[in-house]
Amino acid sequence: MLRIGLTGGMGAGKSTVARALAEHGAVIIDSDLIAREVVAPGTPGLAALVEAFGADILAADGSLDRPALAAKAFRDDESRATLNSITHPLVGQRTAELLAAAAPDAIVVQDVPLLVENNMAPFVNLVLVVDAATETRLRRLVEFRGVAEDDARARIAAQATDEQRYAAADVLLDNNGPAGAVEAEVARLWEQRLVPFEANMRAGIAVRPEFGLVEARPEWAAQAQRLIARLRVAAGAAAVQVDHIGATAVPGLLAPDVLELQVTVTDRAASDGIRDALAGAGFPPLADQAGAPEPGAADMQQRVHGNADPGRPAVVHVRVAGDPAGEVALAFRDWLRAEEQARVEYADVVRGAAKEAEAVAGAGAWAAFDAVRQSWLSGMSPRVLDWHAARPERGAAQ
Repeated sequence: MLRIGLTGGMGAGKSTVARALAEHGAVIIDSDLIAREVVAPGTPGLAALVEAFGADILAADGSLDRPALAAKAFRDDESRATLNSITHPLVGQRTAELLAAAAPDAIVVQDVPLLVENNMAPFVNLVLVVDAATETRLRRLVEFRGVAEDDARARIAAQATDEQRYAAADVLLDNNGPAGAVEAEVARLWEQRLVPFEANMRAGIAVRPEFGLVEARPEWAAQAQRLIARLRVAAGAAAVQVDHIGATAVPGLLAPDVLELQVTVTDRAASDGIRDALAGAGFPPLADQAGAPEPGAADMQQRVHGNADPGRPAVVHVRVAGDPAGEVALAFRDWLRAEEQARVEYADVVRGAAKEAEAVAGAGAWAAFDAVRQSWLSGMSPRVLDWHAARPERGAAQ
């Protein structure tokens, strides 16, 4: 099952995107709808609200009078906490039931207006953010929903900022265009990314792109942080730390467009123990794939995973705390970030390795590239470790 988080500011067009995804076959779990269901007349949720806030929160027909509840529940932090303590577990329980009922090959879209505000992004496999300019959103709220302009501005201001949503977005869906434009974008996304992503997860296949070097991309850092957050959730207490390593972690360097991440765990048992959890989060073991090598004798403390998402190739090294390979990986990253001459040397090596790779056809290109690069890195390790040990403060995890 592939779990997608869908969000966007009020008036951005999230409902339009949800409908389009449903038409393609997605299972939609609407958190707003669930929030209403769990406090419908006759439910334990409504009874609990009445007990906590009084019978005057009910309308004449016995349903919940939402403005009356809001007047009481949002008057202070304690009342708000009481409301949340009643509704949040019920919404969570119902969401879990719907997830459990979905087919193993389902693409489940969780429509959550406050996904960013509630820090839910690490708990799904991919986040889709529907985006539209503030003035466009205001116009839609006023013209199509009948919301007063001052109220609409206040509601928008109370939500996450555009920047916060952009930081959480694996995919940003632009809904500023004409009617039908975002639906066409959703269709491409469905065919080219979501369907392959689900199939890869179910089959335990990580994306292995063709070899190629690209100029440094500013989005690498944010993309890495989103994957790191998911890896932390999946690994749980077994993870000592999770880091962005390799050339994509160093601004300005040429590199293949494949993120390198490192999960440091407490011991080998922990490494084995999180194997299935990482796969369930979208990071299957590379060793399960045909032609993918097991860790070498020199690095038997490592497990290697990849990313099933065709839109964001990544390699995840799972290493035991104290493993020299893990310490060297962090030291190299910090050295390259700090020393311009080191970056110049590394860039020359990478260009040479790329030439070797280009002379080899097919899957062997990656092996040829890594052989040249690893040979240089191995020779430089003592120098890098000496540099790292001499630093006044060891580099913090990134």
